[in-house]
Amino acid sequence: MLDAPTAARRIMARCDELAAYTSMTGGIERVYLSPEHARVNRVAARWMREVGLDTWQDAAGNQCGHLAGRDPEAPSLLLGSHLDTVRDAGRYDGILGVLMAIEVVRALRPQAASLRFGLDVVAFWDEEGARFGTALLGSSAIAGRWNEAWWDLTDEHGTTLRTAFGEFGLDPGRIGAAARTPDSLAGYLEAHIEQGPELDDGGAPLGVVTSIASARRFAVQIDGEARHAGGARYEKRHDALLGASEVALAVERLCRAEHHIIGTVGRLETFPGAVNVVPGEARLTVDLRGEHDDDRDRVWRGITSAMDEIAGRRGLTWSARELHEAPAVRCDTLLQDVVRAGIEDTGRRHVPALFSRAGHDAMAMGAVTGVGMLFLRNPDGISHHPDEDVSLADVETGLRALTATVEHLAREAS
Repeated sequence: MLDAPTAARRIMARCDELAAYTSMTGGIERVYLSPEHARVNRVAARWMREVGLDTWQDAAGNQCGHLAGRDPEAPSLLLGSHLDTVRDAGRYDGILGVLMAIEVVRALRPQAASLRFGLDVVAFWDEEGARFGTALLGSSAIAGRWNEAWWDLTDEHGTTLRTAFGEFGLDPGRIGAAARTPDSLAGYLEAHIEQGPELDDGGAPLGVVTSIASARRFAVQIDGEARHAGGARYEKRHDALLGASEVALAVERLCRAEHHIIGTVGRLETFPGAVNVVPGEARLTVDLRGEHDDDRDRVWRGITSAMDEIAGRRGLTWSARELHEAPAVRCDTLLQDVVRAGIEDTGRRHVPALFSRAGHDAMAMGAVTGVGMLFLRNPDGISHHPDEDVSLADVETGLRALTATVEHLAREAS
């Protein structure tokens, strides 16, 4: 039996509690394979066991829990989200979905013996990709889509992913043990705050996700020539920073001209970085997202053409290295239907259907099972920021809807 008010208050308190596990002063930062990762997994495991889940940390560092249904050999419905964060993060992105999943198991445990599927909860790691540049590492491992090239990725300190695995106590040679097979899963459900303002603008507390944007991330390097700031005349300069600045503006210009294409330059560094030296090298990142893979890729080709033009005009050269690629994912039709029915059970007559411009672990899980997502209203659409928010009332409503969604799915499976 779901006690939604009590469960919602517990979720909000636990979001506050987890916010204290951080590597930065005055803000929240938890990255993959860090001491904070280990500590938070231990806390999450304790909460999972509290509701009757058998727990384990898998070969990729994800924290997992399982509650058997009527048949212990039956596939499991997987619920969850992620516990890693960006730097200076909010306290709800990802975390809310993990805690809501635990409360759904608490509510449904008394009837677990009648369910035709088991209930699994997963707290993924590295959804954000904040440490090694790529993203969805934990969910990719569970989906059986681990890329061997990732072992050579490095963080800002030069530590490779392979080395970080060993330092964390994981064995790179066992990464395949994290993979789930399609026949072991009945589907994947994820609750998440909307990382945009549509629900808030429409006055709706909840929405059903129809699809998730495709994504590509690139590290771009622009090479010019470092010269004395006073001695180098403008016509003799090959300023890498000015070239990079034009590239950033080109990303904005080309993406704004498109429908459902978003491009962001999130990081820009210059070298040698002296106040009295013309920058000879610039490094920037490009995050490109789109509703459709073909449109996203076409815009990237346009960006590369713009970089050719800018570099040629300024006497620069450029190169790009792809850090991450994920195709667009359409949510499973049945799971969309049961999420919508779960929301309607809370008394909502109109259920908004939303395309997610943000990426989620559901993107990786779509390679191995059907996925569904429930969005909760996010005031002003602020995310990846300390001002990120969600109301207690909306968490309570969302929890009612997610629990009802699982019950609807159980009836469909019977």
